[in-house]
Amino acid sequence: MNLSIIIPLLNEQDSLPELHSWLVKVMTANNYSYEVIFIDDGSTDNSWQIIEQLSVKDSNVKGIRFFRNYGKSQALHAGFAKAQGDVVITMDADLQDSPDEIPELFSMITNGNYDLVSGWKKKRYDSVVAKNLPSKLFNWAARKTSGVKLNDFNCGLKAYKNIVVKNVEVSGEMHRYIPVLAKNAGFGNIGEKVVIHQARKYGSSKFGMSRFINGFLDLITIWFLSKFGKRPMHLFGALGVIMFLIGFLSAGYIGVMKLYKIYSHETAILVTNNPWFYIALTTMIIGTQLFLAGFLGEIILRTKNNEERYKISKEINL
Repeated sequence: MNLSIIIPLLNEQDSLPELHSWLVKVMTANNYSYEVIFIDDGSTDNSWQIIEQLSVKDSNVKGIRFFRNYGKSQALHAGFAKAQGDVVITMDADLQDSPDEIPELFSMITNGNYDLVSGWKKKRYDSVVAKNLPSKLFNWAARKTSGVKLNDFNCGLKAYKNIVVKNVEVSGEMHRYIPVLAKNAGFGNIGEKVVIHQARKYGSSKFGMSRFINGFLDLITIWFLSKFGKRPMHLFGALGVIMFLIGFLSAGYIGVMKLYKIYSHETAILVTNNPWFYIALTTMIIGTQLFLAGFLGEIILRTKNNEERYKISKEINL
């Protein structure tokens, strides 16, 4: 199979028939063998009923329905697990991503030998203050932190080799950082393509300003996980030992100076009246806590179970 097209969605009943017709037109024109996997992330409108109707008319349409809204990352994870195509395309269901971009993305993966190609919505039709400026700041921070030179991490239109999606663990709200996750997994040939961004035709955006705050927090998380996720003791243990030694040596110095002054018959204050003693003691306590945090992190890492992060209510043609 040439293509798996994965489309997570939430309350997009108006756009689904038009999106499906557009996809079929592009697939037929290029003679692709394909599947379209819609993941209904807890829609409260008639989105699932429309997916069922489309699957009756078109056997290439497949569907996954969650019991409730779990988030885009979980929807992509479910779609990645089912994808069979040599090339996997992800796109949004709101018609802001154009299916006409798919042939060139497919060619870049198959002929250009890219592991991943990310879309870049260079010209956007979103609010400048609410979305464009925060997005530029977010993308700049993501480039500097991750080392992945993309202009648009948030673009939902991306193409992957199948092996990439099978080896990338998408959780939480990490869908923004799939290129970073891919790089950390060893897939370094990452490209970018300028794509058309269309104005939303139906409904309203499901993401507010909070996504940028969450995005920056996730960026810190993914930086930490890429550096120390497999060995938390390397960070917490090392910091803990350094802080404990600083505190211990400081306390020892205070004690030695106290004994020296007593031996020399000099006036010496009580150790407990010396503020540096409490600073040293606090440093030792914090160092011990950091060391224990690293130790517990190692234990959790080695004993954790891969719990199911979402519950699937129904499946179609899968």
